[in-house]
Amino acid sequence: MEKIKERLNKLAAERDDAIAQNDEHQKKVKQLEQLLLEKDQEITSLSHKLSVMETDLDKAEGKVAEFKTQQLDGEASKMTVEGLTRKIQLLEEELDAAEKHAKEVVEKLRQVDVKAEHFERQTQRLEQERDQWEKKYEEAQEKYRASKAELDELVQNMEGL
Repeated sequence: MEKIKERLNKLAAERDDAIAQNDEHQKKVKQLEQLLLEKDQEITSLSHKLSVMETDLDKAEGKVAEFKTQQLDGEASKMTVEGLTRKIQLLEEELDAAEKHAKEVVEKLRQVDVKAEHFERQTQRLEQERDQWEKKYEEAQEKYRASKAELDELVQNMEGL
């Protein structure tokens, strides 16, 4: 009996130890379950952050693509502006050359106009001179006719003598 009591005490001690270990294990299980719940929440939170960051990344990549497009457009615009600026410079140079040429033509035209006025004056003077010569010619012819008539009359008078 004593062996049985001893055995019962031993079994009771083992049971108490097993209960104590069970309590400790249950505490550890509860702690681990709590830790697991926290980790699940952390995973959920991190998953949400990841999806938000992926969305932000997509937006950022879209903006980068947009900026690259704008940069290319900007470079194309810059090239267009440079080309147009060059065209403006060329047109300004052509305008300067055209203005210079126009000034030269105006100067030559003025010189031609002065020469034309000079020739008009010469022409008027020569026409006046011609008119005077024609008048002298007509007077000389008139004198010649009168002299011829007088001579003819004198010849007839002499023949009649």
